[in-house]
Amino acid sequence: STISSPPSPPDLPCPLRAMKLEYFQMITRGEAFDPDLKMLSATADVPAASPVFEGHFPGYPLLPGVLMIESMAQTSGWLILGLNKLTAVPFLIQVEKAKMRDFVPPSTPLAVYAELVADGSGYAATKARIERDCMKVAEAEIRFAVKAFPDPAFAKMVREWGERLAFPFAQAGIA
Repeated sequence: STISSPPSPPDLPCPLRAMKLEYFQMITRGEAFDPDLKMLSATADVPAASPVFEGHFPGYPLLPGVLMIESMAQTSGWLILGLNKLTAVPFLIQVEKAKMRDFVPPSTPLAVYAELVADGSGYAATKARIERDCMKVAEAEIRFAVKAFPDPAFAKMVREWGERLAFPFAQAGIA
């Protein structure tokens, strides 16, 4: 007997040349930063149209849960950057207790919140959540390795990215 390849999905070139991924720019803007409470709130406006929705799911588009986690991780990352005054960069190392509580369709404005719960020796942990209309749609505990910026150009790029997001640098004491 001969072994044959499974049939190719329709509408896809065979072989598939590359994965189709969008930029992971999840946060629309920083809203409020409280260094004393070690909290940050941000907005994440889900777009009306995106190639992500073509496959998730055809005819019933929903924001993938992994992108909800990414939104919480980015908000947590900006919190850590604000608390350390842009002196070190957080790298995602662990996600725990992630829960997706509801579906998020296109054109949905989301509020994303992060609170620092542990910090020290190159490590930080946050609790984060996403809300829509004051109702929780996702939550997670997220851990980061916090490392020195690898070079000044990367630090400058992060600063400029924060400016585009209207990160509240003044509230963080960053000139």
